[in-house]
Amino acid sequence: MNKRLRRPAISPLGLKLFATILLVNVAICGLIFLFVSRSLDQGFIDYLERTQANRAAILAEALGDEWANRGGDWQWLRDDPRAWFRLVRHQLWPGEQRPPSAIQRELGNPRDFIVRDANGETLIGPPPHRDDEGPPEPPGTLERVAIVSDGQRVGELSYRPPRELMARMDRIFLERQQRNLSIIIGSLALASLLLAGGLSWWLGRRTRGMALATRRLTEGDYSVRLAERGRDELARLAHDFNLLAETLEANRRSRQRWVADIAHELRTPLAVLRGEIEALQDGIRRADADSLNSLAQEVGQLERLVSDLRLLAQSDAGMLEVNLVPLDIAGSLRARLDDARGWLDDAGIELDISIPGSAPILGDPQRLHQLWNNLLANTRAYTDAPGHLRVTLTQDTQRVTIDWQDSAPGVEAQALPRLTERLYRVEASRSRRSGGSGLGLSIAAALVKAHGGTLAPSSSPLGGLRWTLQVPLANAPPLQGDSR
Repeated sequence: MNKRLRRPAISPLGLKLFATILLVNVAICGLIFLFVSRSLDQGFIDYLERTQANRAAILAEALGDEWANRGGDWQWLRDDPRAWFRLVRHQLWPGEQRPPSAIQRELGNPRDFIVRDANGETLIGPPPHRDDEGPPEPPGTLERVAIVSDGQRVGELSYRPPRELMARMDRIFLERQQRNLSIIIGSLALASLLLAGGLSWWLGRRTRGMALATRRLTEGDYSVRLAERGRDELARLAHDFNLLAETLEANRRSRQRWVADIAHELRTPLAVLRGEIEALQDGIRRADADSLNSLAQEVGQLERLVSDLRLLAQSDAGMLEVNLVPLDIAGSLRARLDDARGWLDDAGIELDISIPGSAPILGDPQRLHQLWNNLLANTRAYTDAPGHLRVTLTQDTQRVTIDWQDSAPGVEAQALPRLTERLYRVEASRSRRSGGSGLGLSIAAALVKAHGGTLAPSSSPLGGLRWTLQVPLANAPPLQGDSR
């Protein structure tokens, strides 16, 4: 039964993920705050400079008109300084019933302007500095606008540029905007906190489950499974993990079955040996040449079985001894089939070969001879008489292809992929003597793989089994595929 996992509440990965996401979002919010504040600051200064220049031009024009209307004299301004405040308000906020806003007052504050006559005498200027106000502000650069009436320069209007008024502007406008921006950034930080917490909890919960499942898998619990939710990368990872667990569980069952089958295969010749030896000991059989030959046959069978098992173990460990030398695989196959023609005729199997020319590969002559023997033994054991064996060889620029087909009986499609499994027999009723040890085709697949090739079973048009064997030509790369 598959076991689902309980996940712990907190994991170090979740905490690290939470801290990382939170810090990144806070850093982004801080940078946004700095950049937007600087943009507001610079853009507001440019706006103030244009606005103040326009208002200075309006006031200069109004002063010129008043100078002409007052008889070409500035005495009215000297006698009544408040006339200047009335003029500023009338020109800058005409017809406005409500008092100007703080920003408007700062942009058009009459005290920020200086009015001089044509001789440079100050008519309107900043109030005198008092000792209780602290140190006086340092004089700045003044912007000047000529006061003209009928083309005659009758005075000058000066004002401080907005950059020198930024101390007041910061308190009025920028502080307000920055306060609003701070609220926005605070909201983003809170949203980032919630996002980081939720995301870290979600990812941490899933990765904790995977870590726990992996630990149980390393401890040999192959029944553990992960829940596959969604279609994201973590869901695919969970699917791959479950597939890995199923594969390991299947391999363990296969290994257990493999050990049990080996024990069964060894028990049969050992039981025969023991029976014959006990018969000799009890005097039931005489220790003559026939008895010794029977014992030698059983010992030989054991030796072959152990040798086959050793070869497969070496193949699994990648330590199969193969001495690859340049050779002609077409000649090797042709010679072995010619030698086996009479042996096949005795079993009622007709041999038909088509192996033209030569096919140079890097191969081991002894291992290839063993490969041909295993395929021939499989055909002779499982082909009904009268039968037929057809072997053809073709090649292209990269590989040699050998097509090995025999006649009925065939193998069911669902059994084809298992033919090269160790100790597998299509019919469980076949005895060891009629069906062999069940290792011949496994050894054939291992030998083909050792030569960098592939061996694939399929149904034969002749009614039996078809083996497609491919090996690379000399100086060609190994073939990719399943060498079952």
